[in-house]
Amino acid sequence: MAAALPALALGAGLLVAAWRWLWGAARPVRGGSMRGKTVIITGANSGLGRAAAAELLRMRARVIMGCRDRARAERAAREIRAEVGEQADGAGELVVRELDLASLRSVRAFCHRVLQEESRLDVLINNAGIFQCPYMKTEDGFEMQFGVNHLGHFLLTNLLLGLLKNSAPSRIVVVSSKLYKYGEINFEDLNSEISYNKSFCYSRSKLANILFARELARRLEGTGVTVNSLHPGIVRTNLGRHVNIPLLAKPLFNLVSWAFFKTPLEGAQTSIYLASSPDVEGVSGKYFGDCKEEELLPKAMDDLVARKLWDISEVMVGLLK
Repeated sequence: MAAALPALALGAGLLVAAWRWLWGAARPVRGGSMRGKTVIITGANSGLGRAAAAELLRMRARVIMGCRDRARAERAAREIRAEVGEQADGAGELVVRELDLASLRSVRAFCHRVLQEESRLDVLINNAGIFQCPYMKTEDGFEMQFGVNHLGHFLLTNLLLGLLKNSAPSRIVVVSSKLYKYGEINFEDLNSEISYNKSFCYSRSKLANILFARELARRLEGTGVTVNSLHPGIVRTNLGRHVNIPLLAKPLFNLVSWAFFKTPLEGAQTSIYLASSPDVEGVSGKYFGDCKEEELLPKAMDDLVARKLWDISEVMVGLLK
């Protein structure tokens, strides 16, 4: 039976490949022109962020790529420009800015530069993330997954809120994950000092993303700034670089991922939709998957937990003493 598994996987993979060939991969969302609009995307040099940057550039947006590794980001920007090609007057623009979400100092410097240089901000896509890494801490002493996935974006968003409000109607898009279902907000050990499980801590950070988006949407009612969260599905990106796959299993894993996982462009569709589509104009505080609103588990809609997490996060990032 075990010997037959690779053959079964191969057969399934070929069937999926044939389906993709016959029907085609998911086509990019077309939300209309983004000419004159400025978009910030965190983690835009690879994966979902890179795909979203390319599509929004095609839609003529001014896209600011907030990336930790400037050299890699500049290389990705050159590749994206080559892919998209030169456009006529009113073409979009791609700008690279250094942003390390594991450093509150870097987040503040990035926001300071944006506020100095940008007259408007129409869309903020909180996309960057780290997945199931070994236990490590950010520059400020936070557990890495909670620090990058939640706290870094929490500070970033708060520091840019004034510009977003002045640019209203504007949008905030928060990339979460279906794995939020396996997370819990443990206020007694948010920094994982007592115990650390890399899978649980990733899920907790993604649950925090949703609760943050929910509370932020409540606070922004009537301002013209909308906030929505999403899950992109299972996507072939380098997010899983910390996941150890046995050497012998890698060929099978690669085949399965090629056959069944979304491409980055397919995975980025909901981010692009929430950033650009007139269909979600004025929609706020919702959770989406595959460009459709989805239901959340009760723990992701707990307003008391969301407000407590907000209050504690404000102190952790230094917005309140």
